[in-house]
Amino acid sequence: MSYDWYESIGRPQFVVAPMVDASELAWRLLCRRHGATLCYTPMFHSNVFTKDPKYRKENMVTCDEDRPLIVQFCGNNPEIMAAAAKMVEGQCDAIDINLGCPQSIAKRGRYGSFLQDEWELLKKIVKAMSEAVSIPITCKVRIFESIEKSVEYALMLQNAGCKMLTVHGRTREQKGPLTGIASWKHIKAVREATSIPMLANGNIQSVEDVYRCLDYTKVDGVMSAEGVLTNPALYEGINPVSWEIVEEYLDLVQQYPCPTSYVRGHLFKMFHKIFTLEENNDDRQILATAQNLDDFRKVCSSVKDKYLPYHEGKIVYENDENILRKGYDLLLPPWICQPYVRMSPEEHTQKMEKLNTNEYSVAAKRTLEEFSGATISRKKMKKLKRIMRRPGYQDTNQNNSRNGEICVNENCPNPLGGKCLYQLCKKCCKNKCFEEDLDCAGHRILVHTRREMAKKYSNNIDKTTVTVTN
Repeated sequence: MSYDWYESIGRPQFVVAPMVDASELAWRLLCRRHGATLCYTPMFHSNVFTKDPKYRKENMVTCDEDRPLIVQFCGNNPEIMAAAAKMVEGQCDAIDINLGCPQSIAKRGRYGSFLQDEWELLKKIVKAMSEAVSIPITCKVRIFESIEKSVEYALMLQNAGCKMLTVHGRTREQKGPLTGIASWKHIKAVREATSIPMLANGNIQSVEDVYRCLDYTKVDGVMSAEGVLTNPALYEGINPVSWEIVEEYLDLVQQYPCPTSYVRGHLFKMFHKIFTLEENNDDRQILATAQNLDDFRKVCSSVKDKYLPYHEGKIVYENDENILRKGYDLLLPPWICQPYVRMSPEEHTQKMEKLNTNEYSVAAKRTLEEFSGATISRKKMKKLKRIMRRPGYQDTNQNNSRNGEICVNENCPNPLGGKCLYQLCKKCCKNKCFEEDLDCAGHRILVHTRREMAKKYSNNIDKTTVTVTN
């Protein structure tokens, strides 16, 4: 029977999503303490997992309390995926295939949502993994724009041997600032067409959202990622005091160590409303450079000392002007764990358009640029600054164009992009595309395409099926 396995693990309804650098053992155990009934490991690269013992040892960490557990792999080779599955068969209750990752690294590696058009390959992967192990193979997918194709896709995976589906109600184009609202309408249609256990993913910010999703889609369980990151007690139906849940997490990290970058990321999420306040800039900086548990505990203690009097009612707290100026009118005080709500694609588009008008100063863009005009990360900028401070450093980037030609913008000294459609450097090309609603394949700038997608999803998705709560 399709549901025998699902029954055997307790018919879990409250599921913590697989999140790279965020679904480590300590975090899973914290979520289990507060209502989660099923957890996933982070996504593991099957090729690296099968070849690198150190990678396996550092990443595949579990314990007796960490069940039921699903291990997730990505990849595109049926034999390697099957071999990876065989290695963890005895440490988990099922093995999941990541068919939902929409990031650029997944496109380069040919895995995640970028396999959703290769149905014959997916059939082989599911079949090979199912034959290699005695536990179920599951799949986490994203929808297609078409409901009909989404249903057909799900049925194909079910017929190939998939024993449980997790359907994220967004397309692979809906990510970052274009994330938008997930379509529960698509999820409901897939639920009605399939006969295996199914989880829904998308729009889960509170326990009320969980029950609303279960009621509307009729799925067996609900998965949350961002919602759980900002409130690990989401499934318990409470909004805990941030420093209390952080202290509990740090105690688990002490027992089950993980990289400091994971801990830092979790604390930033749980303290995210606290750190919107300028009065906490020092604590935010300490957290950004923290290197050990003692540093993390100092940040937690500092936040607690500052806001405990407010929490106990000894001092009356009012919304800080800084919060109101940023557009937050908090229903809960900032020291309470609460949802992070993304701006809509429409709001993002409007913001980007304003950035290219006089309404915003150039400084407001907060971008960091290489000599070529390309936007780069803060981490890379810091590295470049360190290199520039070295004795004997010489600037070799002034004329680093492949052909020595300069951007056609008369006020720009930067070298032009070799494949730019408009004979501009990346910075000028980006400005032109934002201002004139264009694309540039050479620089991989897709302003027009993404704006059209945002409008399309805004018009097509029936927003009456879901309400996001603060």
